Amino acid sequence: MVDPRERAFYGRDVHTVARELVGCVVRHGETAGRIVETESYHESEPACHAHVGLTARTHPLFEPAGIAYVYRSYGIHALLNAVAEDAGVGAAVLIRAIEPTDGIDLMYERRRGITRLEDLGNGPGKLTQALAIGLELNGTSLIAGPIQIDPRPGDAPDPDIVLGERIGITKAADLPWRFCDASSKCVSKPWPEAMRRSREPRTANGRQPRPRTANRPSRFQA
Repeated sequence: MVDPRERAFYGRDVHTVARELVGCVVRHGETAGRIVETESYHESEPACHAHVGLTARTHPLFEPAGIAYVYRSYGIHALLNAVAEDAGVGAAVLIRAIEPTDGIDLMYERRRGITRLEDLGNGPGKLTQALAIGLELNGTSLIAGPIQIDPRPGDAPDPDIVLGERIGITKAADLPWRFCDASSKCVSKPWPEAMRRSREPRTANGRQPRPRTANRPSRFQA
């Protein structure tokens, strides 16, 4: 796998970059988290900001790969994207969710009122708040920092990647360009269908149990 600390990692097909970012670690200052969910966006489809062409807002998307595209969503949240593919091609990967690894106490301070670890970064606006990533970091290098993306830890298991349709959008919402680590509870909801199925309880033979009904009680009931 190409090292995400090198520009060559990002200068590839945006879907490849989105898949291989899952399991990597995004770091800003004292805080960091393992990426467990991404979405890919390309200028060829209308959900991508680059679809409208080069504007003052979208120009980072057309820059050389390996920079951060940070924009304001709904006037509230800053969202972090990694610019991908060749310069002049508008494409980026949205970092949708992280599993916190470093600076967790500081994340709780920034995400005041949150009590569960899995809720600190299980959404693109939540993770930027937890990592203190704001609009001032738009256009900065993901290679030189201050936002850094490190490779998957060598002792960590490979992510169990499942695909799904992108969420939170109304255009091109049917494209299966969402990549999630099904082994993590920190993926944002709603989970992809394949991930929901994998979480359903199963019997010893691997089959999903039949639902209980009022006239067919379980033999384990008293």
